[in-house]
Amino acid sequence: MRFNDAIFGALLLVLGAAVLMVVQGYPKIPGQQVGPALFPGLIAAALCVCGALLVLRGWRERAAAPWAQAGEWVRSPRHLGAFIIVIGSVVFYILAADKLGFLIASTVVLTAVMLALRVRPGRAVLIAVIATLMIHFAFYKLLRVPLPWGMLAPYAW
Repeated sequence: MRFNDAIFGALLLVLGAAVLMVVQGYPKIPGQQVGPALFPGLIAAALCVCGALLVLRGWRERAAAPWAQAGEWVRSPRHLGAFIIVIGSVVFYILAADKLGFLIASTVVLTAVMLALRVRPGRAVLIAVIATLMIHFAFYKLLRVPLPWGMLAPYAW
C-alpha cells in the first residue's frame, strides 16, 4: 500500500502536537534548567517539522501521485494473512501482557509472527523463547524497565 506523503505528514504532525501538549504538564525540577520534558519535547518538535515537510511535499505531488494506491501484496492471501497476524499480535500483546506477563505474551507473539513468515514450528518456538529471554534480560535487568510478570509473578526474580 502506498500513501501520499501528505497523509503520513499529517499523522506525524498530530503525533508531535499531542506529545508537545502532554510534556507541558511534566513537573519542573527545582534548580535545574533541563527538566523531564526537554528531550520528548525536542523529539516532538522534530516530528512536527518532518510532518510539515512531508505534508508540503505530498501536497505538491498530489497531481502526479494518488492519495493511496494498493500494492501487489494486498492481492496475495499469504501476505495479507501475515499482515493481519502482525497487527493482531500487537493487539494481543496490548490486551494480554498484564494478565499473562511479558515472558508468555512475547513468546506467543514472536512464535505467531514467525509462523506467519513460514519459519518451521520447532525453530520458531526456539527462537521466540531465546529472543524473549534476551529482550527480558536487556530491558528488565540492564535497563530496569518494569515488565509485567502476569501469571509468573510468584516466580519473579
